[in-house]
Amino acid sequence: MTLTKRDLVIRISEETGLIQQQVLTVAQKTLDYISEALAKGDKVELRNFGVFEVKVRKARIGRNPNSPATDVPIPERAVVKFKPGKEMRADVLKLSPKVPPTTPSA
Repeated sequence: MTLTKRDLVIRISEETGLIQQQVLTVAQKTLDYISEALAKGDKVELRNFGVFEVKVRKARIGRNPNSPATDVPIPERAVVKFKPGKEMRADVLKLSPKVPPTTPSA
């Protein structure tokens, strides 16, 4: 299941009693400001949620799976990394499947 921006707007609107258009405006402005900060190379830290930051990936040599003998240069580029906050990480870890303990074979 995917949670969309529209789903968020509807839920927040229902819980707060605000008009959906107002909630959409606030949500969109929030996302715009986060994107703007990242585009400038700034770090965005949202307590109890996580940290967004821009990292530069080094240039490297890749392989084309259709012609593996050919090297493909991949240039250096900036990417957005997300590090979840402690609470989110703990909540997501609860989804991990339980691995049964292994018993030594005789």
